Formats: sequence, structure tokens, C-alpha cells
Amino acid sequence: MSELRLVELSAATIVAVNNLSLKPGQEQFLAPVSYGIAATVVNPKTSWQRVILDRNEVVGFVSANFDPEAPEEHFRSVLWRINVDADDQGRGVGRFAVEALVAEARERGVDHVNVIYEGGDEGPENFFRRVGFTPVGETAYGEVIAEIRVSS
Repeated sequence: MSELRLVELSAATIVAVNNLSLKPGQEQFLAPVSYGIAATVVNPKTSWQRVILDRNEVVGFVSANFDPEAPEEHFRSVLWRINVDADDQGRGVGRFAVEALVAEARERGVDHVNVIYEGGDEGPENFFRRVGFTPVGETAYGEVIAEIRVSS
């Protein structure tokens, strides 16, 4: 890990974000990046999307939403997506993104952030547990709802 930093999604980074690669088998757990990017257009006031750079190279993307008026509690503060390029996985990029998201939640006065994911050995569950998320429930479709507490 060299010089990780976050920048807002922009015309200069969107192509690189769309071209992030996945390890074999990961694609079944992730909708196309363009779905997540579209959320900015739909909810520009509540959407939080950042590109992760290592020096000047795009190595990841993180997308969340902070909407205190969302009808379901687990959507009020939620990590929608985290992508780390296949070649950069395992070197702390994802942890860096989650820590930045937790810092953003703290600034907004939020006490936790949720994530919703499909369970399974090949899925993201091990990563989410390693970075501090704890399962707290299930959606109507059987997906895991997990949360990470934000300390003040």
C-alpha cells in the first residue's frame, strides 16, 4: 500500500472505475458498477461515492448512501458497493475504504453503517467480518444485513 487516497467520482475517473477487474467467481456477487454510479443521479444529496487511488492509479470504488428518511432502517446508512481491483485485493485497499466510510458516517453523526450482501463461501462475508461488520439480520430475500458501529 503506497499512497491511498479518496477522490470524488468524476469524468476523469469513471472509465477506470468501470474497468476495475474482479477475481474469478466474484462477479456473481456484484451488480455492474454502472448501477452504483447511477445512484448519484437518482439521489445526489444522500449518495456518497468515492474513487480510491494509489498515487494516481484507480484501485477501487466505494459507494454508500446516507438517508435518514429512508423507509427501512437498514437503508438509512448503508454501504452499497465496494470494489477493489483484482490485482490490488489483499493489500488493505478495502479496509482503507471502509475506514473512510466510517469516518464520513461519524462526521454526519451516524452511529452505524449497514451493508447487505449475499452469504456464501465465495462471497464478501469474510471481508466484511474482517473489517468489523457484524451480522444483525436478514432481508426478505435471505441476504445478510450486517453493521459496523461508529464510535464518537
